[in-house]
Amino acid sequence: MRILHVMPSMAPAFGGPVAAIHVMARGLQDAGVTADIVTVHPQTRSRNEIEEARAGVSWRSFPLQLAGYGISLSLKRWLRAHVGGYDLVHVHGAFCYSSFIAQSEARRAGVPYVLRPFGVLNRWGMERRKAWLKRLIFRWLEKPVMENAAALHFTSEDEAADVARLKIKAPGHVIPLGIDLSPYEHLPSPRLFESRFPDFEAEKTVLFLSRIDVKKGLDLLLPAFKKVLSFIGGVKLIIAGDGDQLLMAKLQNQAIQLGISKSILWTGFLSGDTRLSVMAKATVFCLPSRSENFGMALLEAMASGVPCVSTDQVALCAEAAKEGAVCMTSVSKDAVADALIMLLQDDQRLNELASRGQAYAAKNHSMSAVARRLKLFYEGLCSTLPRPSERKYLEG
Repeated sequence: MRILHVMPSMAPAFGGPVAAIHVMARGLQDAGVTADIVTVHPQTRSRNEIEEARAGVSWRSFPLQLAGYGISLSLKRWLRAHVGGYDLVHVHGAFCYSSFIAQSEARRAGVPYVLRPFGVLNRWGMERRKAWLKRLIFRWLEKPVMENAAALHFTSEDEAADVARLKIKAPGHVIPLGIDLSPYEHLPSPRLFESRFPDFEAEKTVLFLSRIDVKKGLDLLLPAFKKVLSFIGGVKLIIAGDGDQLLMAKLQNQAIQLGISKSILWTGFLSGDTRLSVMAKATVFCLPSRSENFGMALLEAMASGVPCVSTDQVALCAEAAKEGAVCMTSVSKDAVADALIMLLQDDQRLNELASRGQAYAAKNHSMSAVARRLKLFYEGLCSTLPRPSERKYLEG
């Protein structure tokens, strides 16, 4: 079986979606499924696609002609020439050119396609950031192609329930994201992180590791951390991630105004062993998001054996909390602060959360288990549809 995955970006700074597709592709390949990936790259200057690879996964990257919506005419030409040779197309993302053109070309070629919307169809995403434009594009461009999808792929029950309000006719299926557990079984020493940031010293640390975005709730975490410091001295906050520079400047200024800037380390984007090493350094991981259709960073922390605090608006948190694998709070600075204070003063509770979180990640989100579910999902969709050689192409 040959599956084509279409991504809006494979840049590491794109965050959880890129980590997820790496695991998805590797797991499918191990399960005997050919999983090819195409994407666009804003730094590509060649007129032709280029081959890229990282962490055992390779993909074709196409140049952009117009940033913003991500228009790539060479991607369209490649899809028109090659999409008919695949059994199914798995499209990732919405409100971007790569997603729209992949669905359109798959339908033209008679190839079934699945859409994973990345959470952008959730109420939070639809009602913020140019909401009027999103409503217009969704009604006239996005929804018509989505309704011809063989299925919508949601990564949590919460996401499926939220998107149901949009009344998209395509059936929805929930398959969570997976993780390669092997890097997290034996983390590098925290000394690796300390050697990169030699001036940073702390007995206990709270770690935020994610893309920096308004929905991630850092503006709530900062005043929450100030409250933590009023109860527990010597705690430091590590903010590991990159994002919009104006937002980062605003958050850094907020930390100064709160009088806590000297207790915060802003590391920027971390990858590889340094990213794993900061997990080993962390006493508690905190993801205070206002909206997450899954929560890949939270899964990484749980797999690392770091006790986790997150909100009831993070889909993975809501599921894991049912098994006592994460400390769940509401989206408020006081609730987040109280949870952190409670954990930082209770070593037994920290150890319990660490153990349960790691066990939960292994039981429910291993790369092989999720790949098996995806393979069965694909096989079910393809079983009653024509093989590539039997398809009739639409004109146009």
